[in-house]
Amino acid sequence: MTAITKDNGTDAFLSARPRLFAAAYRMLGSVSDAEDILQDAYLRWQAAPQDEVLDATGYLLRITTRLCLDQLKSARARRETYTGAWLPDPVLTDDATDQLDHDVSVALLLALEALSPLERAAFLLHDIFDSPYQDIATALDRSPSACRQLATRARRKVQDLRPKRPNNPDQGRALTDAFFHASKTGDTAALTQLLSEDVQLISDGGGKAMAALNPIYGRDKVLRLLDGIARKSGKRTPDRWRLCQLNGLPAILNWAEDGVFQATSLDIRDGKIARIYVIRNPDKTRHLIDLLD
Repeated sequence: MTAITKDNGTDAFLSARPRLFAAAYRMLGSVSDAEDILQDAYLRWQAAPQDEVLDATGYLLRITTRLCLDQLKSARARRETYTGAWLPDPVLTDDATDQLDHDVSVALLLALEALSPLERAAFLLHDIFDSPYQDIATALDRSPSACRQLATRARRKVQDLRPKRPNNPDQGRALTDAFFHASKTGDTAALTQLLSEDVQLISDGGGKAMAALNPIYGRDKVLRLLDGIARKSGKRTPDRWRLCQLNGLPAILNWAEDGVFQATSLDIRDGKIARIYVIRNPDKTRHLIDLLD
């Protein structure tokens, strides 16, 4: 076996990095936390006996998983005191890249929140990253049969909580463009046609930007909220905005009238807008601001 030099070790890490980020982001729902995990994983990789490692990517994925499990303990504590509704950090998915292959939808990430850390890890490693149960057992310090049970339980919960994803990108972009202009100009007639009767609006300000503390349920309540916001902003379209795709969903980035940069994603089902996710917490959107420059 050829020993891995320190330079080759760095190359191996950089090669695996997109996969490691995808795993850490799905585990934590946070871009900044995922980046911190990767920095720690790199330091541990540099200190590892690399000449004894047969599968660098698998080894690094196990390190990353263990670090994420430790991080989830503090993350869950932070969520308990989080101001208002919590949404995962938005990530750009306009381009098909290896970094975030497979599903990173908000629906999936919210479904993962209902799992225990071990269930989440087993499900992601097996169902998303195709890791064999023997490798998962090593990462989680459990038997392969126990890991199989964890993944099975997690899969069942995710299937129950995760709605069907939209499958018409062109329709999604058209509806998103129509929604953006109608909501900003206060066109309630148009919005009534765009929104499903049981639409939900979830906004995340994290206590750092104005946002609804609780989800808004039902078309009438969402219409009243959007009309109130449009009135305050003078019923005009913002100067700086763009359509994009975030977490596999059609989305809009824009500077709001109050100076807050926000990301709005739409979950479209059966030709209607069923979920509206609005992220205004500056800690969660700062990595996207340059997209409007």
